[in-house]
Amino acid sequence: MIRSELVARIAEQNPHLTAQEREAVVRTILRVITKALVQGDRVELRDFGTFSIRDRDPRAARNPRTGKQVTVPARVHVYFKPGKGMQARLNLEKVDPEEVAERI
Repeated sequence: MIRSELVARIAEQNPHLTAQEREAVVRTILRVITKALVQGDRVELRDFGTFSIRDRDPRAARNPRTGKQVTVPARVHVYFKPGKGMQARLNLEKVDPEEVAERI
């Protein structure tokens, strides 16, 4: 699903919202999550999952074109861990499919 599909899904479920309001909802949620991660905070959405950041150490790698060794600097990356509710819905473990459709 891409961002425009997410906005369209919100439109289906909330016909009372204007196009600007639907876009603002998606933009605000993503901005708040991004700001929290930039500040080093963890974002937990119950039954969905947790976003956090992790540090990657610098390492040696090879350029696939030339085979020459290059140094990859230390970086920070976003880590997502799905919640138990998400795992259950994905694997349909003792979950009624209609109930899953209602949650989504």
